[in-house]
Amino acid sequence: MGDELRATLAEKEVAILAGGCFLCLEAVYDQVEGVESVESGYIGGNLDHPTYEVVCREQTGHAEAVRITFDSRVITYKELLEIFFAVHDPTIPNRQGNDKGTQYRSAIFFCGATQLHTAETLSKP
Repeated sequence: MGDELRATLAEKEVAILAGGCFLCLEAVYDQVEGVESVESGYIGGNLDHPTYEVVCREQTGHAEAVRITFDSRVITYKELLEIFFAVHDPTIPNRQGNDKGTQYRSAIFFCGATQLHTAETLSKP
């Protein structure tokens, strides 16, 4: 593998965030410079390959979330979290706007100790 490709791969990071409807989060992050892709899905539950219908019954433990692949040379994880906290209210349990249910809860699924530290630092009053 060439040095240039290694450097490019090293700058790619992933953030996984749940904050209400995943389609709403996807629409926000799709517009952010430095974000290379946003994928919607379910996370944190006890069922492999859940469907929308099953998750809406609130028995699987899943949350609607987005996986964001981003270039950390352009945007930082901290900046992604600042957007996250600006576009939804994490203090309202299991609800964002008209969406109600445990699948709409707010959660940060950190990828490593650095992301955990950043999330903890930003979420403290």
